[in-house]
Amino acid sequence: AEHRLMIHGLVDRELIFTMDELKRFPSVTRLHFIECAGNGSSPRRGRLIESHGMTSCAEWTGVLLSTLLEEAGVQADGTWIVAEGVEEVKGASSLPMAKAMDDIIVAYAMNGEPLRPQQGFPLRIVVPGFEGILHVKWLRRIKVVDRFYMTYNDYGHLRQDPDQAALSYQVGPKSVITWPSGGLDLPGAGFYEVRGLAWSGGGVVSRVEVSTDGGENWMDADFRGTPQRMAHTAFSFNWTWDGSEAMLMSRCTDELGQVQPTRAQREGGLDNSIQPWRVQSNGSVTNGLA
Repeated sequence: AEHRLMIHGLVDRELIFTMDELKRFPSVTRLHFIECAGNGSSPRRGRLIESHGMTSCAEWTGVLLSTLLEEAGVQADGTWIVAEGVEEVKGASSLPMAKAMDDIIVAYAMNGEPLRPQQGFPLRIVVPGFEGILHVKWLRRIKVVDRFYMTYNDYGHLRQDPDQAALSYQVGPKSVITWPSGGLDLPGAGFYEVRGLAWSGGGVVSRVEVSTDGGENWMDADFRGTPQRMAHTAFSFNWTWDGSEAMLMSRCTDELGQVQPTRAQREGGLDNSIQPWRVQSNGSVTNGLA
């Protein structure tokens, strides 16, 4: 009840909201993934949880940040925002105004319940499709500014020109086979349902393909349910294994036409490259990059 959210900086009216006041605004409830930029394929990471485990998908409820910014009145030279949490390190992120006025959620509930402490209670932002570190938890203030600010959370983008920094925030199209994956074993030749997840910061996943021969040939997988915008999408593929060594891979395409890259094609930012799993003739599954 004591928590406050301040909106200030280059605005016509500096505002301070209580939690009750925030909850009186029209709310939205949306399903979105969050993925840490620490995820990624590596020869040193043998199991799925080690390489791609730092992602989740949940239903978030809150008020659109654009609603609050409109209430405050953003001035013409306000082109970025800085969202700050209450951690001792002042965890904060710089975000472009175009994103702030689009779909960022100031969230107070997750999966129909109040946020848990580790998820940012009582307030956080959810930045659909952007790297996880930008989803500031324990949110206390949002400052409208006229340039990119180098905050603690933005340090990973230090090598980039500020005007281009946000271009790498969005997670590219990504998919990964979750079963079978590294560390698991197949009991022998036969029929198997290959399963996995796909997602993209660019919107809806429109297609997932699977290869069993290391990328020589690709076949369409089936969606398990209806793909949602910037949310995990489950897929499956029916595979009859003949018992010889195989290399399982998946790749996805999103509604923007972006295709998941190979490791050689990847250009930087969060690692969304194709993850291969090697199925050996004895049934053991290992990282295909090792």
